[in-house]
Amino acid sequence: MPIEILGMIATTAGSESTAVSGPVVDAAYVREFSRAHEESGFDRVLIGYSASSPDGFAVAAAALHATERLKVLIAHRPGFVAPTVVARKLATLDHLTGGGRVAIHHITGGSEADQRRDGDFSAKSERYRRTGEFIEVLRRTLASDEPFDYEGDFYRVQGAFSAVKPATEAGIPIFFGGLSDGAVDVGAGGADVYMLFGEPLAEVAENIRVIRAAAAARGRTVEFSLSTRPIIGATEAEAWERADRIHAETAALIRDRESGDTLSFARPLQREQNAVSADRLQQAALRGDVHDERLWLGITKLTGPSGNSTAPVGTPAQVAEALLKYYDLGVTRFLIRGFDPLGDVREWGDELVPALREGARLRDEARAARDDARDETRVA
Repeated sequence: MPIEILGMIATTAGSESTAVSGPVVDAAYVREFSRAHEESGFDRVLIGYSASSPDGFAVAAAALHATERLKVLIAHRPGFVAPTVVARKLATLDHLTGGGRVAIHHITGGSEADQRRDGDFSAKSERYRRTGEFIEVLRRTLASDEPFDYEGDFYRVQGAFSAVKPATEAGIPIFFGGLSDGAVDVGAGGADVYMLFGEPLAEVAENIRVIRAAAAARGRTVEFSLSTRPIIGATEAEAWERADRIHAETAALIRDRESGDTLSFARPLQREQNAVSADRLQQAALRGDVHDERLWLGITKLTGPSGNSTAPVGTPAQVAEALLKYYDLGVTRFLIRGFDPLGDVREWGDELVPALREGARLRDEARAARDDARDETRVA
């Protein structure tokens, strides 16, 4: 599987270490941010989701129309829009933007408070089962040439049918994330790509083993994505100095920011039934600030269980090599998001993105050569 490099766009500037600025939806910034990813060689961008953020489908449309080849990954929480409706929205957007550029990421929801903002008071175990049904109905709607009926615990349709189908044979890729037992069951059974946070190598290897086994038991295979926050410098010392500055800036924003600011990326989250995957990052952070030589968890410890926060630190070549160790484990997609979101994207396009692609290519060639040598040995 060729390596795929993903970024993440937002509708306004800001991060854990940078104060939010501008309107909640800055159309010019969305276009500029999207084009920067395309110009820097990214394949796809994620549009995030929360119960207070702008609509992801609208943001995705803006990003797609501002670029020529950049793909999007629309984060979505099942339970608020019918899967048949989401299927038609995805397929329609796919046709209107050239075909093959749209994917969907299912987030079941780790924060009870954020679920309730949209009126969902269901238990987390129920939400995972609902997500499983949602994916099943979504797939059937996108693929079925005939009307179909479906009756589950959460969704029931009669004569469901979509006249609009995906624009290409590749269809609409389905991404998924989560590491609880319920999440693994759903993701292994329905996802095309399983998204993982940037845990240390040993933990990621174990996650991949467990998920692959669960998928194989269902006669399926899944691909894997890894999300991290690279910090690079011309030298390793410069990169670590930059990490220290980011830590200090983030700590200052956390101290100064008033609670209740929905745009406050740095505000620590309440520890109320958070996602297992986010809690696992906290456990790793408690064991040490640095793992596997350069995976830094300083921001992870500072901001709490808020998701993607671990940072490989070093020169572009060092960070690329650190990420490619996950490629050796089976990760084929890398979502990299900066603490200086727009500036980092532009900087990464110079060396980091090319180094990731070249490193993956060399590994693929070496692997193919080893396979050929084994085949020749067997024949002999």
